[in-house]
Amino acid sequence: MRALYFFALLVVAGACSTRAVILKEIKQSGKEIQNHIGFSLYDPQTKKFLIEHQSDKYFTPASNTKIFTLFAALNILGDSTVALRYLPMGDSMIIWGTGDPSFLYKHAYQTGKTYEFLQQYSGKIYFSGTNFYNYALGPGWAWSDYDSYYSAERSAFPVYGNLVEVKKAEEEFSTMPAYFMEHFTIANQQRTYEEVTRGLDDNQLTYFTGKKTRGEWTIPFRSTTDVVVDLLSDTLKREINEAPILLPAEAKSLKGTPVDSLYKVMMEDSDNFIAEQLLLQCAGVLSDSLKQEIAIKYVVEKWLSDLPDKPRWVDGSGLSRFNLFTPRSIAVLWDKIYSLVPQERLFNLLAVGGQKGTLKNSYKNDPPYIFGKTGSLNNNHVLSGYLITRKGKLLIFSLMNNNYLAPTNDVRKHMQEILYTIYTKY
Repeated sequence: MRALYFFALLVVAGACSTRAVILKEIKQSGKEIQNHIGFSLYDPQTKKFLIEHQSDKYFTPASNTKIFTLFAALNILGDSTVALRYLPMGDSMIIWGTGDPSFLYKHAYQTGKTYEFLQQYSGKIYFSGTNFYNYALGPGWAWSDYDSYYSAERSAFPVYGNLVEVKKAEEEFSTMPAYFMEHFTIANQQRTYEEVTRGLDDNQLTYFTGKKTRGEWTIPFRSTTDVVVDLLSDTLKREINEAPILLPAEAKSLKGTPVDSLYKVMMEDSDNFIAEQLLLQCAGVLSDSLKQEIAIKYVVEKWLSDLPDKPRWVDGSGLSRFNLFTPRSIAVLWDKIYSLVPQERLFNLLAVGGQKGTLKNSYKNDPPYIFGKTGSLNNNHVLSGYLITRKGKLLIFSLMNNNYLAPTNDVRKHMQEILYTIYTKY
């Protein structure tokens, strides 16, 4: 009996010692980098937190917001997206977008169903954008990023991912889709590096000469109803017109893309556009309006009211600086996702340390031990997800760094040291 007592004491002492070592590393990281750091380590078996450091404080999550979007989509969307809504009327058909991001988007799996459905329809087709109730750019996004590839506009009926590609081969220029060549001009000005910019409120593309770059640019285009109609007409090689009619309850749905093909790109590669559109998809399933706030409110009230701390969640991607989550709430959210999705399927959707996605070049180990989601904005870098220890134990963690001026590589180095200590000690 006495031997068991001393053994228990040793186990407790060992756990306390390990916790102390890790907390020391965390505090040292915060001191050296002068950052706001929060950490939570959670055991999904016991439903208890093993280590916490400022885990009840709110942080800017950046792309960790996509974890919330994934949770919403897993609960709402089923196995496939809704490609579009449509209503036959005599010899015509009216279509409404549903926010499906996959149509002609090169980073998404293509079934071809939507293209064939529209291209082969024998009657007249009319497009209505009346069910879209969000601004093209989200609240709290950096307005100066409007022509940066990672800030594609939100819309009811995305085409080509709402992105235009500009290529320069020798002195010849081309755009994809070709429709945008009519908006392309060459400026009589020179800049430090050659670049292509877009007008703030239009699709005017302007090339500036300068030092050579790779000769390729990807720029979001303004996705107005007129642009959608023109792009559909140009792509489908048939006339599409506008009919601003409200979406009726009897409109039919066309099944779209398998959701996992989109979740994988969103979580592995941190695709902002897919994340934003999936949240619109969720709103469209819950209501007749593509308005992200509808989905956010529903998910928080129905499934997330028991999080340790109330989340401030405003967009799908994490581009907004208005999002605020705590490390311990993110850890509990990962636990909720783990209970929804078998591990093999779930881990296939995530970035993996040293192997794929945004973690491909960091957290290297054989076998891999980090499966999760990164998040980065200027002066902010976070990582959360699942950690499988050397002994095979699965833990959930959230490590958040905000408001630092050090290089992100220095921050990431400290994070890797902390997580590797956990890998070896637990």
